[in-house]
Amino acid sequence: MDAVNAEATAVGLDWLATAGPLLVWAIVLSFVFVECALIVGLFLPGDSLLFAAGVVLAQHDSEGQAWALSGVALVTAVVGNQVGYYVGRQTGTRFIARRGGRVLNKPNLDRAKAFLDRRGFLAIVAARWIPWIRTLAPLVAGAAGMNSRRFLLATTAGAILWVPTLVLLGFYAAGLLTSIPWLNTVLVWGSVVFFVFGTAYGVWRYRQEMRKPVDDRTETASA
Repeated sequence: MDAVNAEATAVGLDWLATAGPLLVWAIVLSFVFVECALIVGLFLPGDSLLFAAGVVLAQHDSEGQAWALSGVALVTAVVGNQVGYYVGRQTGTRFIARRGGRVLNKPNLDRAKAFLDRRGFLAIVAARWIPWIRTLAPLVAGAAGMNSRRFLLATTAGAILWVPTLVLLGFYAAGLLTSIPWLNTVLVWGSVVFFVFGTAYGVWRYRQEMRKPVDDRTETASA
């Protein structure tokens, strides 16, 4: 921990090294909800965030916090997907696709729908591990009229396999490297830097997509 603080201070990022678990909780829960509920989440680095959260908590020797965060973030992911499902059920997907969009386009929405059509329940479970599908799946499922109880069960199963796995992997991976200080430091700062730059890039990509006109000919529910 001392090595991490020293290096952080040297590069002007000491506030990150001394940030308590409360800040980690606030960031993780906010990002998990946005990624699972809102279309902007399509561009956020959810996987790396969960892993990084585990790594940072390991620096505070907060094993209980890592397990507790896994549980609360799991519930947040389920709630977020429920919001996305009902948004899709009420509005469909016709306002999501962009003409000329690199990510938010009709072919991607069609692929997401085809994935759900082929795999159904298992598609929602597996979607947790596929970044852009993870955000689109609830909207598409709602727009396509998937049974709400079946969706809730599937998205809960997916969250159980997704959230704790990444948070705890980050926590215990960092813990195993405590005997190799320099490698532990690289893991900590690599996770933080990847998350920060990944978020900045994601926000920029989202703004670029939103500047393109809506392809209102797209409507997954009618397909």
